[in-house]
Amino acid sequence: MKKLSLSSVIIYTLLFLLSISVLIPILNLLAMSLSDPLKVHELKGLDILPKGFTFLNYEILLSNPLILRSLGNTIFITVAGTALNLFLTAMAAYVLARTKFVGKKLVMFMLIVIMVFEPGMIPEYLLVKNLGLLDTYTSLILYKAINVYYLFILMRFFGDVPESIIEAARIDGAGHFRIFTRIMLPLSKPALATLGLFYGVYHWNEYFRATIYLTSPNKWPLQVVLRQFVVERDNSSMLGQLAVGSYEQIKNLDFASLQSGTIMISIVPLLILYPLILKYYAKGALEGGVKD
Repeated sequence: MKKLSLSSVIIYTLLFLLSISVLIPILNLLAMSLSDPLKVHELKGLDILPKGFTFLNYEILLSNPLILRSLGNTIFITVAGTALNLFLTAMAAYVLARTKFVGKKLVMFMLIVIMVFEPGMIPEYLLVKNLGLLDTYTSLILYKAINVYYLFILMRFFGDVPESIIEAARIDGAGHFRIFTRIMLPLSKPALATLGLFYGVYHWNEYFRATIYLTSPNKWPLQVVLRQFVVERDNSSMLGQLAVGSYEQIKNLDFASLQSGTIMISIVPLLILYPLILKYYAKGALEGGVKD
């Protein structure tokens, strides 16, 4: 049996305590959302067990057209935005990492300038307005279609692909498009999965620009509704569209537990996504790619 060194024990202990510090608040929110509205006040501190188990809060939230519509908007923006991000970032990374063209150094310099000196909010708003993208999903999907920092990460990954693989493909008559789609992308699954997770989390959690660019409530993503209900405590918009529940149910509702349920709905998809993406992290990008 392998003995653990003192440094390993310290690292594992710190990681365990850090995991507990993150997990307990989430379990506390889950307990509040699953507690009976008449008993939720019995929860003390960071209790992780519900008092009087019930799905009433989720029945109310998931029957609310505002929640369902905003959830659908968020899923659409996240999927479309992430797909566009990965497509454009991968193409740009391949061109910059594996090809030579006039002005390449100038392009790299401009990318660094863009990464360091981002435009202000007012020029960005005027650009979106002049393009006629106000109150459209496109204004959120196109924003930072290519993150320069993520672009450099993928460029480094593409640059580590052995030249022997590329030369073998060229000898077989493959052009840039086939090399990109048949070689670079399949070998880059771990990197693409990582960047896809980063892009996806960004789009899922975006609310600031949605509050600025989207004026129609039926186009709001879930995070805007969450902010309106949880942060600004706008209970009228939540109760005004309830489709189920009698007056007695609504009268006895606990808004703290209802807010906890709204938060859980917003974070559960990401919690499900993480394990699906993590399996790609351990895979070697070039496993079996080169035979000596």
